[in-house]
Amino acid sequence: MTATTPRLTGYAHGGGCACKIPPGELEDVVRGLVPSPSTAREGELVVGLEDGDDAAAVRIRDGLAIIATTDFFTPVVDDPYDWGRIAAANALSDVYAMGGRPVIALNLLCWPRDVLPYDLAAEVLRGGLAVADEAGCHVAGGHSVDDPEPKYGMAVTGTADPDALIRNDAARPGTPLTLTKPLGLGVLNNRHKATGESFAEAIAVMTTLNAEASRAALAAGIRAGTDVTGFGLLGHAHKMARASGVTAVIDSAAVPFLDGAREAAAAGNVPGGSRRNLDWVRPHARIDVDETTALLLADAQTSGGLLLAGEIPGHPVIGEIVAAEEGTTLRVR
Repeated sequence: MTATTPRLTGYAHGGGCACKIPPGELEDVVRGLVPSPSTAREGELVVGLEDGDDAAAVRIRDGLAIIATTDFFTPVVDDPYDWGRIAAANALSDVYAMGGRPVIALNLLCWPRDVLPYDLAAEVLRGGLAVADEAGCHVAGGHSVDDPEPKYGMAVTGTADPDALIRNDAARPGTPLTLTKPLGLGVLNNRHKATGESFAEAIAVMTTLNAEASRAALAAGIRAGTDVTGFGLLGHAHKMARASGVTAVIDSAAVPFLDGAREAAAAGNVPGGSRRNLDWVRPHARIDVDETTALLLADAQTSGGLLLAGEIPGHPVIGEIVAAEEGTTLRVR
């Protein structure tokens, strides 16, 4: 980046996964979408749209399922190479969140061709390729659109054992909850957009693949989990608890946060998406923490970690799954 390089975040109305359509509104849009009778072959679609899982899974044969997902978003940082790395890690995460291995990815690029130079777009794509190479995932083409707002991501296909998928409807009472990355990415990214201040730790977290955590989860026999992205820890925990028919208890004192996250939130650098996340879960939750902590727990993450119903080495246990409590999918203490 140089002094004359355009600030990419200035060309976006939101940043990263915070620019997602709010979860409640999205559920209204997709409600009623069901597979066509012509594709409803017994046992083939293992995971579909029903519970808002991270990706779709189709059984190809015994022992082999194809995982398909896509994710793209507006610039979350100003550096184009870092934005590409973050977006690619985020797209690949959906495969890791279900216990899969990414095999091939296609680029998705929206670019304001009359506003931003193509050399910046090339840097975005180069960053995406670097992370895909780290994951051992092929990148083969993609699709581009002339768009007034820059956006980048990937459509990713992976493989998994259909009988060992990690899914959000399989959490059972008596299981600990583990989180594999610290929170606070949304508020720090929002502060970066507002001030230009860079946060190296946040970039390192967002560009770290969830591959190792996924492998550890499979080795531990974990079968329930999700990744924590645009709907925040509380939003994704709510979805998992709702789909599993249980209640998730979050111990806020055990949740790790990035340095500077609480200060950024207290200073007002809270994305609108994070506030909408908290509003969405409140009717289903008992939240016994202060408002700043609640917003941080609902903070819209970009390329966040895995939330697992189980324990893996080296990562904090932040709560537990308990039997369903009437009208409550979340209890935050």
